[in-house]
Amino acid sequence: MGNLPAQRINPDFPFLSVGVDYAGPFFITNRKGRGARLVKCYLCLFICLRYKCVHLEAVSDLTAEAYIMTLRRFISRRGKPVEIYSDNGRNFVAASKDIGNFINENKETIADFAGNQGIKFMFIVAYAPHFGGIWEAGIKSAKNHLRRVVGNCHITFEEISTLFAQIEAILNSRPLCPLSSSPNDFLPLTPGHFLIGRPMTALPSPALCDRNENQLTRYERLERIRQHFWQRWHQEYLSELQQRTKWRTDKSRLNVGDMVLITEDNAPPLAWRLGRILRLSPGPDSIIRVADINTARGVIRRTLTRLCPLPTAEELRG
Repeated sequence: MGNLPAQRINPDFPFLSVGVDYAGPFFITNRKGRGARLVKCYLCLFICLRYKCVHLEAVSDLTAEAYIMTLRRFISRRGKPVEIYSDNGRNFVAASKDIGNFINENKETIADFAGNQGIKFMFIVAYAPHFGGIWEAGIKSAKNHLRRVVGNCHITFEEISTLFAQIEAILNSRPLCPLSSSPNDFLPLTPGHFLIGRPMTALPSPALCDRNENQLTRYERLERIRQHFWQRWHQEYLSELQQRTKWRTDKSRLNVGDMVLITEDNAPPLAWRLGRILRLSPGPDSIIRVADINTARGVIRRTLTRLCPLPTAEELRG
């Protein structure tokens, strides 16, 4: 495996080097009420190559004009990037053939617009999706669960734009590593810190996932979709941080003072419960299976299978 490119490792402003990809189509209604017609819309994902910050935009159709307007909205809110990397469209599967055709047919128009703005627009090699693994992973995080939680619920363009913005906040709230090595510091570094200088937070709302969908208003239904997405995605993110090993041997990399994410089934959106290891308790066979964790709300005891360690500074360096 080769070294990471300079755009991935050299510190600079967020969204200076960007990867972009499309997902969809998603079916929405053209208006509220009876007689509404189903139309297609698409998800456009911008991801910062340095800090993995995510920006999601809803796009009404697959035209060069719609893409350029999406790019203008992105630049207005996130600043002008120096370079934009993109698929060349040939690696899309048949279900997304229209996206691939759109990119192939509009390469020159998009490149001309980027050139006039002083932006380098670069396409990766054909049939090499692993060259754009960072934005493919971002699309996977957003698209797979979004399709499952939206299902047959058809919402308007305004509502799906709101949903994309809330999902963007969820993805930008994920903990990356501890902010400091202090045993009394329970704050992690998140992509949101690079965007607004502080963690992403969500307004408190009642749990709606167990409510009957027919009894919900349109706004409550949208909030239910967001909470459902959070439940699915944060459990997947936690499981990726865990190291799956046999219980017969102690291969845990947990040490006293390490910051960990605590797996909770009913955590509210954007609320990651974190703590630091206070004590490790070995069993009669000298294998550690239980730990005491110091949290902002006191000391709790959990098994190691419910703890997900965050990368340390040494591990991030290499």
